[in-house]
Amino acid sequence: MEAASKVRSALRTGDEFRASLRDGRVVYIADEPIADVTAEPSLGPGIDTLAEMFDDQLTPEYEDATTYFDEQIGERVTRAWQAPMTLEELRDRRKMIEYTSIKTAGTFGRPPDLGATIGMGLLARKPLFAGTSSELSGDTNFADNIDGYIDHARRNNLIAAEVLSDPQADRSRSSYDHPGLLRVTEVLADGVIVNGAKSVGSLSAQANEIIFTNFARPDAPPEAYIWAATPVNAEGIVLVCREGVAHPGADPFDHPIACRGEESDQLIIFNDVFLPNDRIFNLGVPKLGILYGPVTIWAHWHILTRMWVKSNIIVGAAQAVIDAIGTNHIPAVRAMVGELMEFEQALKAFVIAAENLAVPVESGIMAPDVNLLTAGRLYAVDAYPRIIHTLQTLCGQGLVMRFPKKVFDHPELGPRLAELLPGHNISAADKNRLMAFVWDLTTSSHAGRTELFENLNGGTAASLRERLYKEYEREEAVALARDLAGLV
Repeated sequence: MEAASKVRSALRTGDEFRASLRDGRVVYIADEPIADVTAEPSLGPGIDTLAEMFDDQLTPEYEDATTYFDEQIGERVTRAWQAPMTLEELRDRRKMIEYTSIKTAGTFGRPPDLGATIGMGLLARKPLFAGTSSELSGDTNFADNIDGYIDHARRNNLIAAEVLSDPQADRSRSSYDHPGLLRVTEVLADGVIVNGAKSVGSLSAQANEIIFTNFARPDAPPEAYIWAATPVNAEGIVLVCREGVAHPGADPFDHPIACRGEESDQLIIFNDVFLPNDRIFNLGVPKLGILYGPVTIWAHWHILTRMWVKSNIIVGAAQAVIDAIGTNHIPAVRAMVGELMEFEQALKAFVIAAENLAVPVESGIMAPDVNLLTAGRLYAVDAYPRIIHTLQTLCGQGLVMRFPKKVFDHPELGPRLAELLPGHNISAADKNRLMAFVWDLTTSSHAGRTELFENLNGGTAASLRERLYKEYEREEAVALARDLAGLV
C-alpha cells in the first residue's frame, strides 16, 4: 500500500483495526458465544468494510476526506474526532460523512464516524460540565475527563459506538421501576459500578468503545444520570446481537450491498461493570443530563448529511433504471424521477444552509443551525418511505424478477435470459445487476432494517416537531405579525 504522507501518523491499518477487536469481548449470536467477531459470518463482512476505511485513510485518494493534521498532537489523525473551529473546518469534517456514507451506500445508520460526533458534542459543551459537583461522588473533573477521552480517541484512531435507548419494556412504569434502567449501583474511590442495559447499540460489537447515557426524565433517580465511555471488552459487558439481515458470502452480482455486511445492533447488558473516574462525563447531575439535545447537534448534522448523500445515490439509481428499461421518455416517469431530485436538492439545501448559519458555541466549536437540522431531518423522515416506494415503482417487474448469477452462468438458461431480458443499450445480466442493487437499497431485509432505523433514528416525526416547536426562535416573527395586525 502506498503511504499518503510522510508526516507522522496516529492512524491504524485495517488489519490493526481487526486485531483490536480480538480482545476477549463477550458477544452472543443466538445462544452461541462468539470467540472472534472478525471471523463471524454475520459480523465479519461489516468489520471488513470498516477495515477498508482504515486502509483508505492511508491512501492519497482518501487522505483529505478521512484525515487531517492535528497541530496539538503533531500527527495526522482521523477526521472522525475533529473539532471544527471554523466554517471551513466544519465543511472539511463533512467530507468524512460523505465518504463513509458512500462507502456504505447510506445503509449504516451509525457509520464509524457517527459516535465520535457525540464526543465532539461533549467537547463543544465542555464549559457547561466544568466545575460541576457530582451528587453521588463530589467529582468535579468532568470537563477534564472529556478532554482526556477525546485526546485518547484521536491518538488511537478509535471507533466508538453511541447508545442512548433503554431496552423496550413496560412504558407505563416509572423510570425508577424500569427493569433495564442503567444506573450506578456503587460509588468507589476510583470509579463506579453500573448495572442495567442499553438497547439498539448499533455497531457496538464491531467497535472499540461505547459512549452511553440515559434519557433525562423527570422521575429518573440521581444514580441514572450517568454519561460515560467504556471499552467494549470491559469485564461484565455482554452484547447480544439481533438477527442478521445482510447476505454475508453472497455473490456481489446477487447482493451488491448486502454482501458487504451490515452494522449489527446489540442489546448491551452491564453486569457490575466498573467505570474509572476518568471515563465519566456526568455522574448524578440532572442539569448535565438534559444537555443531550445540545450535545447531539453534530450527530444530527451527520444524520442529515448521510441522508442527503443517500438521496443522491437514489437519484442516480433511478436514472440508471429508466435508462436501462427505456422509460426515460415517458413524462409520468420523468416526473417521478423529478420528485426524487426534489428530495435530494431539499436535503442538500438544509445541510448547506445549516452550515452557513453555524455559530461557535461555549468552547468555540462551530455548531450547525439546530432548527434547520431538525426541520431537515423531519422532512427526510416524512418523505423517505415515499421516496423508496417511488424508486421501487420505477423498476417495474425487474425488481421482482431478478435471477442469481448461477442462472446467467448456466449453459442453457444463461443464453436464453440474455436473449429474453435485455434492456436499452444494456445486457440482461447488467440490467439484473442494477435491479439487484436497487433491491438491496430499498426492498431486502437489509433495506427494511435501514428504513425502520431511518424512521426512528434521532427521533420520530412527532418528537422532531415537538423539538422544533421548543427551539424555534419566533419572537421576531410574532412581533412582526402583531405589528402588521395593528396590535400593541
